[in-house]
Amino acid sequence: MSDNFAQLVKQQADIVKIIGDYLKLRKSGAQNYTGLCPFHKERTGSFSVNATHQYFYCFGCHEKGDVFTFVMKLENVSFPEAIRTVATKCGIPLPKREFNSPEEARDAGIRRHLMDIHEAATQYFEAQLKSPSAARAREYLTNRGVSPETIKTFRIGFAPDDFNDMRDRLKPHFTEDVMRASGLFSSKESPDGSPQPLYARFRRRITFPIANEQGKTIAFTARALEEVDDKGRPIAKYLNSPETLLYTKGQILFNLDKAKASIRQLNFAVLVEGQMDCISVFMAGVQPVIATSGTAFTEMQVRLLGRFTKNVVVNFDPDTAGTTAAEKAIALLTEEDFEVKVMTLEGGLDPDRFVREHGIQAYTDAIRTAKRYSDYLIERAREQFPTRTADAKVKALNFLLPHIRRMPNRIQRDEFAADAAQKLGIDSAILRQELKQAAATRTESVRAHTSEPASEIERVLLRALVLGSASPDTSRETPGPDLAEARALTADTLTQNPAWFETLPSAALLESLINAPAPENPLDAAPDQASRVLLARVLEHPSDSAENSNAATSLTEQVADALHALEHRHMERRQREIRTLIAEADRRGDHEMLTRLTTEKLQLDRKLRDH
Repeated sequence: MSDNFAQLVKQQADIVKIIGDYLKLRKSGAQNYTGLCPFHKERTGSFSVNATHQYFYCFGCHEKGDVFTFVMKLENVSFPEAIRTVATKCGIPLPKREFNSPEEARDAGIRRHLMDIHEAATQYFEAQLKSPSAARAREYLTNRGVSPETIKTFRIGFAPDDFNDMRDRLKPHFTEDVMRASGLFSSKESPDGSPQPLYARFRRRITFPIANEQGKTIAFTARALEEVDDKGRPIAKYLNSPETLLYTKGQILFNLDKAKASIRQLNFAVLVEGQMDCISVFMAGVQPVIATSGTAFTEMQVRLLGRFTKNVVVNFDPDTAGTTAAEKAIALLTEEDFEVKVMTLEGGLDPDRFVREHGIQAYTDAIRTAKRYSDYLIERAREQFPTRTADAKVKALNFLLPHIRRMPNRIQRDEFAADAAQKLGIDSAILRQELKQAAATRTESVRAHTSEPASEIERVLLRALVLGSASPDTSRETPGPDLAEARALTADTLTQNPAWFETLPSAALLESLINAPAPENPLDAAPDQASRVLLARVLEHPSDSAENSNAATSLTEQVADALHALEHRHMERRQREIRTLIAEADRRGDHEMLTRLTTEKLQLDRKLRDH
């Protein structure tokens, strides 16, 4: 593309109008306009556009340039592509393109015809949805709450149960090469490899056009109306266009053409799994919503989304496939330094059904209270490995490690590792340090520490529970009123306050000793081998407090001191959690939550001072 054409476009382009298509500008002087900079995060607009000199400058991040520079950086395109984009927006005809080879010229010609045939197919499907044969399809859409406005906006259509009708209607306007390359038709293979007649790929299905970033249809996804065919064979619920010269599944985000302006303005995107979920949420009023298109989330889609925002709320279905897909999407997004949150909807509903049953305000509230992805993953780890044994904790940590390792920022990796260790009930400095080291060095897993000694608090509580319920035949110490009192105090307090001891490595063992009847052999109460070893060592070696005390009644006092320390630790943990939650509520502007958390923090601060 010549320098003369670039100069022509630059002279005729209004930089204020072009940039105004991407972000909201307000006049701040005779020739100046300001807005929020799209190249860095800010709350007060420092981005300035000068209409006279046709340039932009950000006083915050110092990005600057002309209209082409802006489009190149924001759209992540080359200089020639930026010229074409600006020329198209200004209605300036593009010069005739020169090709390097006949093959390149042929492909370019086919691409133009493929765009045309997909537009023709979209119009065909739209018309068919109004036909008598589409009564079942219209009934389905009505039952799903799809309005006529939605049908029109998303150009939803219907593929009739006919092998030849669309082919025969399009055949006079397109060559067979274009029809075969479009993906709209199929043909059977012949033994000699000769071309066989084409027939419609989509039949008796509701069609949803898949558009490129410019809003042009380049493919379709189509939903079946039945679950089985006439012969009782299962029918795939969704059928997608194959990849073509226009369409690569892993490079397209459904609804990006309609959502991109809102994504830029609000600086976040909601990522859902299905087209119907995306359509329902968008039409209900949440417009920065996109969906994957018939494939898993890919690196190309991540880079594409990164041109518009680095903040994503993931809202996949809560079933097994959905949670697996969500975990993979989170991994890809965090590796590219996105800020990721995850929302799970009440009742395990998908976005489409949730919006229809609970309304868009409830969905908006769910977006606002979405969890940090690290909190979501830690909860997933706890759900998959619910027991508090050492082995389960290590498995939970190893589930999290690949996600921690993908984080590009070392400080964030360490924080995630420390948070995971705390929430999974790992109070051991040794194991916590090993997890941090594994995250920092990006090793594959951590090892279980079966030989780690119990803390002083754990030794006191374990001895109280075992010895307090022992008989003279099974205990090395003579049980007395103090031992029974120590056991009762331990059991009652921990039963009423289970959160106090859930971070202790021996939490599962303590729980077993509290809830299960005392066995003849105390070691039989341990839930696993590691716990048996720990309990054996505790019984073999008295606690430091016991060794330093001459009073037979000192175990009750030791228990009281241990429980006091556990309560103090628990309040300190909650204090740290509240600080994080307050920062989140302040960032979201949730004043009600901020007031509630601040009140709790003041009460907790007072308790800690008096403790």
